[in-house]
Amino acid sequence: MAQFDPRRQPMRIAPHAMTAVAALTVALFAGRAYQPAQAEVVPPPSASQMAAMEANALATASAPDGLTAPEAVPVQIRRGETFEEAVRRTGIAPEEASAVAATLSNAVDVTAMRAGQKFETAISRPRGGRGDARLIGLTMRTGPASQVTVSRSFDGALRLRALEERVTHETVVLSGKVEGSLSRTARRGGVPADITRVAGRLFSHKFDMDRDIHSNDQFTYVFGRTVTEAGRTIATDGLLYAELKGVAFYRFQPAGAKEAQYFDATGKNTRSAFMRTPLERGFRVSSSFGFRRHPIAGYRKMHQGIDFAAGSGTPVVAPADGVVVEARRWGGYGNWLRIRHSNGLESGYGHLSRYGSGIRAGQRVRQGQVVAYVGSTGASTGPHLHYEIWRNGQRINPAGIRTEEGTVLAGADLAAFRAEKARIDRIRAAGGERRPQVQSAALRPASTQG
Repeated sequence: MAQFDPRRQPMRIAPHAMTAVAALTVALFAGRAYQPAQAEVVPPPSASQMAAMEANALATASAPDGLTAPEAVPVQIRRGETFEEAVRRTGIAPEEASAVAATLSNAVDVTAMRAGQKFETAISRPRGGRGDARLIGLTMRTGPASQVTVSRSFDGALRLRALEERVTHETVVLSGKVEGSLSRTARRGGVPADITRVAGRLFSHKFDMDRDIHSNDQFTYVFGRTVTEAGRTIATDGLLYAELKGVAFYRFQPAGAKEAQYFDATGKNTRSAFMRTPLERGFRVSSSFGFRRHPIAGYRKMHQGIDFAAGSGTPVVAPADGVVVEARRWGGYGNWLRIRHSNGLESGYGHLSRYGSGIRAGQRVRQGQVVAYVGSTGASTGPHLHYEIWRNGQRINPAGIRTEEGTVLAGADLAAFRAEKARIDRIRAAGGERRPQVQSAALRPASTQG
């Protein structure tokens, strides 16, 4: 036990420490308790978020008394019908349809709408089945990245909002392996239909798309597109690069040329004078050139063409530039088309379902232009294209035709092509690029009591 020494003043450490700790605790607590509250800064919603919130509000809105929950009703203006008449077909009262038209007219000219214009409505109907329905909301697209909405507020007024989405230009690089059909594989990967058509036409110069392309063949597409915040493609900017089985095409427009063309890595125009097949997709060779047992007559007979089995309505394209000689009905060939090309060559097409737009005798056609559609007219056992080639008036095997390749770039055109090729190669190496094109979300409120 420690001895008490009267010569020393006692040190009360514990009370002093406890007081200090208590004071500090109170100060800290008081600081927390009386510190001014800071409101969390919430960024304004984007255009797509605003549209989603409006759609969700319509979907979850409580129905007015005596009416059912809102249901989505798509509407399309019919021939000879006004916008107001189209709205009335949803079941709402004439005066309410007039109020909707008056509200929407603050943003668009409803009198200028034509047959085919589409819009979406949200409609609540009487629970007992009697009386007029009530419009809860309406949405109409006014442009690739813009739309207007009319919605009913809690006080019963119709509110108008015009919305523009932000859009982004993307250069997309898609690489993969063929699984079944090249075009279907590309479409599953998100390649737009117009891009797959251009690529198929290019590859048709180098490959028989039925015999030469197999599963697991490697391909790459580079193309431009414009997308909205919601990921919807509203425009495409053409195919910049396409590669299949090591054969590559670069897009380039030489000085003075009316349109862009495609060249290989050395600057040679990859366009041949004659495409290998007149079909770009969705076909197979069902009968080759030569002797065969005729499917209808039943005896061996010379087959002076190639049959391509394809679905009815599959587009048929001109394999080269030329002039239409015949577009008429011709016996067992059914709907028949014949085109005269250069160098004494002619091509013929049988069993067509119909002809392409403007196709008639004397009409000039370009390579790759749709000239007809597959069918089963005449002596035919099913939808297919009978394809023939003549050289100097004699039928020849279409599979054996060989023609010259395109021209080679030189001088300033070659230097410009190499610069464009280097740019495309950089995009490929980077896996694509994005360039935002900012558009403000315009909200223009207006109201009409309905």
